[in-house]
Amino acid sequence: MIAEGTQAEPGAQEWARRLSAEIGKAVVGQAAIVERLQIALLVGGHVLLEGMPGLAKTLLVKSLSQAMTLDFERIQFTPDLLPADVVGTMIFSPAEGSFSTHHGPIFANLVLADEINRSPAKVQSALLEAMQERQVTIGGATHRLPEPFFVMATQNPIEQEGAYPLPEAQTDRFLFKLVLDYPEEAEELDMLRRWGSTVRAPRLEPVSDTAELLSLRAAVDGVHVAPEIEAYILALVRRTRELASIESDGLVLLDFGASPRASLALLQASRALALLRGRAHVTPAIVKEIAPDTLRHRIGLSYEAEASGVSAEAVVGKVLDEVEVPAP
Repeated sequence: MIAEGTQAEPGAQEWARRLSAEIGKAVVGQAAIVERLQIALLVGGHVLLEGMPGLAKTLLVKSLSQAMTLDFERIQFTPDLLPADVVGTMIFSPAEGSFSTHHGPIFANLVLADEINRSPAKVQSALLEAMQERQVTIGGATHRLPEPFFVMATQNPIEQEGAYPLPEAQTDRFLFKLVLDYPEEAEELDMLRRWGSTVRAPRLEPVSDTAELLSLRAAVDGVHVAPEIEAYILALVRRTRELASIESDGLVLLDFGASPRASLALLQASRALALLRGRAHVTPAIVKEIAPDTLRHRIGLSYEAEASGVSAEAVVGKVLDEVEVPAP
């Protein structure tokens, strides 16, 4: 039996409406992206935003931090950035004859890693420990990061000049990879009318805080997940691994499938989406809706698949089509 209860507590929906309305004062459209960011906040996940320049990726994250009163830091990733510029370093004081720890910008609730793929892998890897374990190591000592802690990174499409591909260990730590597209014509016209003058975009007012966010996480954990849904999530993830070892349409589509971390991410994201939709249980439709954003960056296309024009989205779609959906 999949369903257990029908309606969730309305607190999360009201929270999401407040947040969306405030962000909407600065960002036109992108309602689905904003909803995914809210899910990431609810489950404590990191987000990778990909899109061409000028699509308000950075503005979106800054607006979220203002509306949530989160301690915010921005790191501009460049080819000459060093790992110590991200996590911090030890500084020697001649007067005291000793070293002291200088914390880097990673010590914030919400860290914007802007254009993360403009820096080489050595700098990108400085985030690995922080994203997974919520701590960093400086001078041999471990330092806990604040709670809550999120990394929201933006990246340009890899085809652009000067962009480095993110290593698999990095991308797997992101709950979602969200792909931003150009706005609709009506939305772009709205932008022209709002901000076509010299008047700056409005500064947003806080409509929530970390205490409310942390209290809502208990509601996420209370969303029911039936054994049939758990089996469906596992079947989706395990099917990606099968596609790395068998031929499909004459091709081995993947070099590697999604990791167990993907199963956990899909479960958590499905629970949060159900809560935001006012449901007390996860349905197959909710899992199918959130799966592309959760899985597209966790699978590795084979050389043959890329040469044939196959995309990660197409492979995830194939998996969703092939895996049997549990009956309601």
